[in-house]
Amino acid sequence: MASPSRSQLLWILAVGLAVVVLGALWARGGAGAAGGDATVPIAGPGAGGDAGAGVATVAVTDDAATARIVVHVAGAVRRPGVYKLPAGTRVAGAIRRAGGARHRADLDTLNLAAKLTDGRQVLVPWRPAPAGGGGAAALSESAAGAAAGGLPVNLNSATAQELDALEGIGPVTAQKIVDYREEHGGFASVDDLDAVPGIGPATVESLRDEVTV
Repeated sequence: MASPSRSQLLWILAVGLAVVVLGALWARGGAGAAGGDATVPIAGPGAGGDAGAGVATVAVTDDAATARIVVHVAGAVRRPGVYKLPAGTRVAGAIRRAGGARHRADLDTLNLAAKLTDGRQVLVPWRPAPAGGGGAAALSESAAGAAAGGLPVNLNSATAQELDALEGIGPVTAQKIVDYREEHGGFASVDDLDAVPGIGPATVESLRDEVTV
């Protein structure tokens, strides 16, 4: 039996080295630590029989690094909806993905550090409205339903108490909004808020997703 040539011996050694490297990467979780795919070159004889003239690659793919889950974020968040997130995302990350919690969100009732699983719903509850001295101080039934569904507050029909619940709007400014719409016949657009004393462009932008006309 003829002895292997020098190029064949080099090829055998290269394949053996690649197997050792792949085994080490698997044992150490090297591909996972890199957060993607690991590619290991294997030198082999080319068309002319010279070692190293041809190069083959073996890719080691970390499926866990690209795994995704789908969750439903609802309740007191700025953009309720269904989101695709990386596997291992926690409740706090899902809330951030949905635009963050609203001003009256009751985050203390949630475990923000809990890891999410595919198909789960993250329901962010609202804090109860402050107890008032009668019907004028309480949220109307329609407004309460809108709040529960994360719907915008209507500037032309909301009470001063409902407007006060908006982020960045206190009782004084809420009353100014009511006074302005009564004096000018209502708001034609959200941008009209800029004309209310005490409300500037920055406040208008922060409220744009929370109010409507």
